[in-house]
Amino acid sequence: MKGFMFEPEKGGFYGAYYPNKSESDHAFIVMLGDDVDGLLCRNAVKWLRGRGYNCLAMAPAKKDYGHHNYPLERFEKAIAYLKSRGNSKIGIIGGSTTGMLALIAASYFSDITMTLAFTPSDFVMEGFYQDGKDGMKERPGDGESTVSYHGKPLTYFPFAYRHPEYWQRIMEETKGTGNMLCSVEMFEESERRHPLQEDEKIKVENIHGHVLMVGAKDDTLWNAYKYVRRMDERLKSLPHECTYDALVYEYGTHFVFPESMIKMVLPFGSEFILGKLFKSAKEHPKECRETRIDIDRKVQRALKNW
Repeated sequence: MKGFMFEPEKGGFYGAYYPNKSESDHAFIVMLGDDVDGLLCRNAVKWLRGRGYNCLAMAPAKKDYGHHNYPLERFEKAIAYLKSRGNSKIGIIGGSTTGMLALIAASYFSDITMTLAFTPSDFVMEGFYQDGKDGMKERPGDGESTVSYHGKPLTYFPFAYRHPEYWQRIMEETKGTGNMLCSVEMFEESERRHPLQEDEKIKVENIHGHVLMVGAKDDTLWNAYKYVRRMDERLKSLPHECTYDALVYEYGTHFVFPESMIKMVLPFGSEFILGKLFKSAKEHPKECRETRIDIDRKVQRALKNW
């Protein structure tokens, strides 16, 4: 699978465009994983192209899953590029931190009319680095948001801890749990210390088209179940033009992707591998699989209606 690569200096964003083999005027901006040629992103692109969509994979930087003051202008340039290639409908898909980015981008740019956000937060997170400073895999930025616009950081929800305590706390929370990572308590402590403010929340009511957002109660990275429910409540209480699916499940872990997408990412032993990553996937494989199957069905329905 070969794509047309773009760098910020030339194309205005870091990404790769993968046109569908058959002619299509529907495209997805794909933000999954740590790079545009990473396992998750490449297979998500294959999954979407197999359903008839052109794809523009995007990431903050090559092999860098840190997010700090990511310019929203890159989405503007990406949308302009997709339109120049004849795409009349544009969607966006993201998971985890990029699920948050997908919601933010869609809330700013009305050209995005299909938003798929898996395990997103309902707020703009504080910026963070994954540069290994002082032996810590991840650290919060200093006064940086995950996203900026016109050179100004978006107002963000701050983490409870500073470097190096931030990563030390996450490692303490993770140790002995059987999960690849646990940071729910860190996020909950952040809300206890700093109750979420209105200007830190993602304005999901500004999104156009259709929004599908997913969270599971057994997510060990953050409480996506709570965040999706809060966005559901927000949309119920405010005027909005979008239609939406707010999907919450007891089981599913942080990898609440469509089952057919997971099978493409992990074609052999997907349940065994997920069980190695998340304790709940090991203890409740049937329930987690049923969650992914239900998500698959509802995503396919949303795409068909789009």
